[in-house]
Amino acid sequence: MSAEPLPAPGTTDPHGTPRAVAWRGRVVTPHDVIDDGAVVVSDGTILWVGPVSAALHADPAVRAAVEASADPEAGATVLPGLVDLHNHGGGGASFPDARDAAEAMVAVREHRRHGTTTMLASLVTADRETLLARAAMLADLVEAGEIAGIHAEGPFLSRERRGAQSPDDLLPGDAALARELGEAARGSLRTMTVAPEIAGVVGADGAATALVGAGVVPSLGHTDATTEQAEALIAQVTADLAAAAAAGAPARRMTATHLFNGMRPLHHRAPGPVAACLAAAARGDVAVELVADDVHLDPATVRTVIETVGADNVLLVTDAMAAAGMADGSYELGPMAVTVRGGVARLTDAEHPDGGAIAGGTAHLVDVVRRTVAAGVPLADAVRSASWVPAQVLGLDDVGGLVVGRRADLVVTDADLRVRQVVRAGVEVG
Repeated sequence: MSAEPLPAPGTTDPHGTPRAVAWRGRVVTPHDVIDDGAVVVSDGTILWVGPVSAALHADPAVRAAVEASADPEAGATVLPGLVDLHNHGGGGASFPDARDAAEAMVAVREHRRHGTTTMLASLVTADRETLLARAAMLADLVEAGEIAGIHAEGPFLSRERRGAQSPDDLLPGDAALARELGEAARGSLRTMTVAPEIAGVVGADGAATALVGAGVVPSLGHTDATTEQAEALIAQVTADLAAAAAAGAPARRMTATHLFNGMRPLHHRAPGPVAACLAAAARGDVAVELVADDVHLDPATVRTVIETVGADNVLLVTDAMAAAGMADGSYELGPMAVTVRGGVARLTDAEHPDGGAIAGGTAHLVDVVRRTVAAGVPLADAVRSASWVPAQVLGLDDVGGLVVGRRADLVVTDADLRVRQVVRAGVEVG
């Protein structure tokens, strides 16, 4: 923790120099863990990161901040602000159901208080009018700097692998609707989940190419595709993104929506989309989402994937819904009714007393990081996949890591990765 109240951005010392404040403890950088480290922040920006011993020989402002800081609590750990690319809500509020920005901000604040300082707001499959209205509303939050963009999960998805998506609103690939959704979001639509086997998704005039043209990254998911169909979409999107980058667009790469979940299972005689995604991730062409909450995936699966494709090709996400941070009970996820029991969200299904398909997650991203570490993944790798890698996928170079010059987003936890303090842009989150 800091040794004094956190100065607001713009606060200066008697000489007119922006005041600096330091946090000490085990510091997790994008590539390493510094056991006795310090992060120094000034005017909302990271000023210095490194071992405490080096800080004492650094710039006077750095040295003064570190010397003024209190000794850290045992086990204190300083993480970068986390970045969640797949999040439908929390704190009782749902992005697909929010009627206005104030309601959506309930979910944003719920996750921000728990260390997610950058996030996409995820929609679910719904009718055209609802999708366009929600995209326009959430674009206001993007323009206000509250969220980093929007993720649309559907409606060009497999009926067989729809999970908690509304079957009544699933559609064939529609390039015009893809462009219309991008326009409604005013350039804030960052990713959209599509299934490669659905007519109208793949091809020169398909929805996937239209999305790339609108600055949106297609994400492979909710699919019953064969390996070959998945490979065709990956090859097309990878080529389209490369062409867009050559023409001056930001360098981006494709993603896979919650790998394994909402997909034909991997089988040695019918490998399906999972095999294509793993191979593409190993090449660095695709970054695969993992909902490592011990509900969506077994811990051994999480560990194995990260060991196989590398942390640089994995995105830890929550797939959170309104029940994140809330008690068990009844909730909504777009047009679908959801029941949460024992922290597990499932579609409300009268024919199945234990519930239907898994309907999103109830964890915060820091919980996902904690469970990933418990699965045997090194701390630096787990944090990297929940901060640095998703920031790169979004094309953001101002957040995602404890790096000099980046926005001062950090999370202070105890030894068990339980949040003690969150700072965003140098301001403590209440």
